[in-house]
Amino acid sequence: MRTRLLTDGPPRQHAVVFDTGDEVLAGLTGWAEENDLPGSSFTAIGAFSSATLGWYDLDAQEYVEIPVPDQVEVLTLAGDVTRDGEGGWQVHAHVVCGRRDGSTVGGHLLRAVTRPTLEVVVTTGATHLQRRHDPASGLALIDPDAS
Repeated sequence: MRTRLLTDGPPRQHAVVFDTGDEVLAGLTGWAEENDLPGSSFTAIGAFSSATLGWYDLDAQEYVEIPVPDQVEVLTLAGDVTRDGEGGWQVHAHVVCGRRDGSTVGGHLLRAVTRPTLEVVVTTGATHLQRRHDPASGLALIDPDAS
């Protein structure tokens, strides 16, 4: 993974480029931690050699995994980076992947390995965003009032 500051702000913009074999969520989470990343959003395009997506079953309060074992184009990847409520960072991303035959599959990004590249543009604000556990959904949701 290689990075470059594109604009100095706030807001700041960073290019984060993943290489073949890089794991996307671990890479973004580690980079956020190393840089004490404030509240951020990102978009990306590129390709995965494999991925696991998820569909959230609200009744069961868990993700149903959608395996994507083949090479796919990342048609769009969008998400945010926030504090997770326990002192760490959480990357929340949704993705639409294009298959060889032109069909698509999408969902919450649980895991992905880059091949050959993933080009991410991260926009960071001036302050951190915090998540709080929501008992009704079982999810950690952004709490805009939390410091």
